[in-house]
Amino acid sequence: MRVAAFLCLLAGLGSSPVALRAQSVGAITGQAQASLVARPETPAAGARDADVTIVEFLDYNCPYCKKTAPELRKLLGADHRVRVVIKEWPIFGDVSLYAAQSALAANWQGKFLVAHAALIASRADLEATSQVDSILRGVGVNVAQLSEDRKRHAASINASLARYANEARALGLKGTPGFVIGRQVVSTALDLTSLQHLVANARSTH
Repeated sequence: MRVAAFLCLLAGLGSSPVALRAQSVGAITGQAQASLVARPETPAAGARDADVTIVEFLDYNCPYCKKTAPELRKLLGADHRVRVVIKEWPIFGDVSLYAAQSALAANWQGKFLVAHAALIASRADLEATSQVDSILRGVGVNVAQLSEDRKRHAASINASLARYANEARALGLKGTPGFVIGRQVVSTALDLTSLQHLVANARSTH
């Protein structure tokens, strides 16, 4: 847990636009970017016909992921040509893993984005599985069905999580949150200005 928290702290440093300019923004090939966004298991937020896709690797217990979430919502509200693909990377232990599995399982109810939004918006740390269930129940997720879907689709859910973790490590991400914006790789919390800057860069390299 302490190691994960330290990784989250490292990723969260330098979230201002000035720090963003100073830090190293990595790059991947077009082929690698296409592979990351091909056939996502869950619905993306934002535009279906987007010209820029943001991939976010997150943990529901990461404070910097929670800090960036409203900034992403502002971006999607202001820019209708962007979509966000969410990839859970639970590095904070068992409850983070349970939350990630639950969010993915909610997709069988057609409520992945609802579950994701509720969990990432939680102000309190997720310290018990019952707390995760309570949050999801509060936004209309059928928790009994969720439990069954977590079991029934466990192989698929865990395969997705393993793939996301492998992708994050291959990208060299230092912790959560981590982003791929177009072909740019950034491991830090981001504000709206930074997000808009990176989206503009992605468009200019199309």
